[in-house]
Amino acid sequence: QVHLVESGGGLVQAGGSLRLSCAASESIFNFNTMAWYRQAPGKQRELVAAITVGGRTEYADSVKARFTISRQSAKNTVDLQMNSLKPEDTAVYYCNAAILRLNTWGQGTQVTVSS
Repeated sequence: QVHLVESGGGLVQAGGSLRLSCAASESIFNFNTMAWYRQAPGKQRELVAAITVGGRTEYADSVKARFTISRQSAKNTVDLQMNSLKPEDTAVYYCNAAILRLNTWGQGTQVTVSS
């Protein structure tokens, strides 16, 4: 089973930027979709951004034009560049690898945006 490790979270002021990285223990092209989700306290986990094996990307409306998902095949990583961060972006961010009905999750990384 693939092992996913997130990094890059932290505390940032509103308007700032962070770059999250998800390192996979095997080729990211083994999966139909690689994605970033987030879960804020008291809320359900939600999709933030996803990239398919074919390179198609998808974003939550709340992050469009601010966040960018990308992948580095040589490093087996999927990154999430987050710009113009808002306090409502505060959450634990999780990396996800999906193929057919199998979903694998990372342990999560905390992102806190102060106002």
